[in-house]
Amino acid sequence: METIPAAVVRAAERFGDREAIVDGQVRLTYAQLHEHVRRFAGFLIGEGIRPGDRVAVCSPNTHHWVVAALGTLHLGATLVPINTRFTGPEMRDLLERTQARALVVASSFLGVDRLALLEEAGAKLPDTVVRLDLSQPAQWDGNTTGVDELAQAVQPEDISDILFTSGTTGRSKGAMNAHRQALSVAHAWAECGGLTAEDRYLVVNPFFHNFGYKAGILAALSTGATLVPESTFDVERTLRLIAAERITVLPGAPTIYQTLLDAPDRSEHDLSSLRLAVTGAATVPVALVERMQSELTFETVLTAYGLTEAVVATMCRPDDDPVTVARTCGRATAGFELRTEPHTGEVLLRGPNVMLGYLDDPAATEAAIDGDGWLHTGDVGEVDQRGYLTITDRIKDMYICGGFNVYPAEVEQVLARLPGVAESAVIGVTDPRLGEVGKAYLVRQGDADLSNEDVLTHCRRNLANYKVPRQVEFCDELPRNASGKVLKRVLREQA
Repeated sequence: METIPAAVVRAAERFGDREAIVDGQVRLTYAQLHEHVRRFAGFLIGEGIRPGDRVAVCSPNTHHWVVAALGTLHLGATLVPINTRFTGPEMRDLLERTQARALVVASSFLGVDRLALLEEAGAKLPDTVVRLDLSQPAQWDGNTTGVDELAQAVQPEDISDILFTSGTTGRSKGAMNAHRQALSVAHAWAECGGLTAEDRYLVVNPFFHNFGYKAGILAALSTGATLVPESTFDVERTLRLIAAERITVLPGAPTIYQTLLDAPDRSEHDLSSLRLAVTGAATVPVALVERMQSELTFETVLTAYGLTEAVVATMCRPDDDPVTVARTCGRATAGFELRTEPHTGEVLLRGPNVMLGYLDDPAATEAAIDGDGWLHTGDVGEVDQRGYLTITDRIKDMYICGGFNVYPAEVEQVLARLPGVAESAVIGVTDPRLGEVGKAYLVRQGDADLSNEDVLTHCRRNLANYKVPRQVEFCDELPRNASGKVLKRVLREQA
C-alpha cells in the first residue's frame, strides 16, 4: 500500500515534466512540486516538527496550500486543514484540540487577517507560525537532509490528516484518516471519473474539505492531472480560466453550474474542453444535468455521496442516464458496503475507508460506528435493486407535521421542478396546531416573476397536504458553509 509521500515521489518519476499546478503566474511541474514539498518538509524539520506532530493549515486554494500540506505529510506529520471561513474562536478551538505544533496561515484572505482573529480570540499560538503572502510565489529554503528518509519511513496506517466536520448541526468533530484511506478514496474517485494525465482540473471546492483535498489534490497526484486552484468562485474568472487553460474537469456544488449557465456572457467563452462534472446534493434537478451536458458541453455528469467520516462512499458511473444521475448518488465505491437501517431508513456504511475515529472523543466514535463496523451517517436514504443510493434527507432535518414525518429534501425536489426557482431550502417551524409546518426559502432564477401563491399551488399539485409548506420566503441567497452545504441551522435560527 502506498503513502502520500510515496505518491508524491511516484508522481515526480512518472509525470516529471508535466504541469502539476497552474496558479496564476505560477506553473509547477510534478518534478518541481516534489522539490518544493521536500524543501517545505525540511523547513518544518528545522523548526523542530517531527513525525506524528500536527500542522494546521488555514489558507485558500493556491499552490501554497498544496505545498504546505504535502510537505507536512512528507515528514510524517499530521495535516489539520482549517476552514478559512471559521471565526477566531472556532480556529482557536481546533488549534487547542489538535495541539498543533505549527500553523500555516494566509496573511490576508477576503480582507481578513486570520492570525489577528486568532490573537483577538486569545489563542495560544504554536511556536511555529508561517504567514503566507498569497501575492508571492511560495519559496522555501529548508534543508532537505534527512527528508527523503523520513518520507520513506511513513507507513500506510499512520494518521495522515484530521478533517473536522462542517459543524452544521453543532460543534465540529475531528475525523482521523490513515494514508492508505486518503489515497484509496482518491483513487476510487479518479477511476469513476476516468481522470488521466491529460486532464486539467479546476478546483473550486476548498482544499480544507475532502472534496478539494482528496478528490482534488490527491486524485490529481495519483493520475498526473494538472490542478488549477481557484481561491473563491467568481463566474467571470471561472469562464475565462476554462477557456484559457482548456479545463476538462470541473466538480462543484449544483449552484456553480447553475451560475455558469445563467452567466450573460457565457457564449463569449470557449467551454468546449469541459468533459467531466461531479456534483452532489439532496436536490439535483434532471433539467440541470441535461443543460450541463447540452449547454456546458460536459460529456459526463456524475453525482456522488460522501461525508467527512467516509469521504466518497458512492458515485454514479459515466454510462448512467440523466435521471439516474439526478435522482441518485450512484452506487458504492472505494470498498464500501452500503445499506439502510430498516426502521429509520438511515444510511449505513462499512468498509476499509471508514474513518479511524474522532479525535479524543471515544463516546462520539462509538455512537457513530457500531460494534459491527457500520458507520451511522445521520442521512436518510433508499437503495434500489441496482444498489443505487438516493438520499432523502438528514435525520435531524426531518420534521413532524400533524403526526406525519416530512423530509424536506422531497419537498425541495418538487420545488426544483417549478420554473423560476433557482434554489430552495425547506425547514420545519413551530405551529400551535400541527406541531410543525414547512417553511420554504426560495431563490428566484434571474428575473423570474414568481409569487408565494405560484409556489404553493405547484406544491399542492405535487405533494400530499401535510408536505405542502405553509410559509414561503424569497431571498437573494441561501446561507452556506464553505463547502456549499446549506446551513439549515442558520435558517432555523432566523425563523
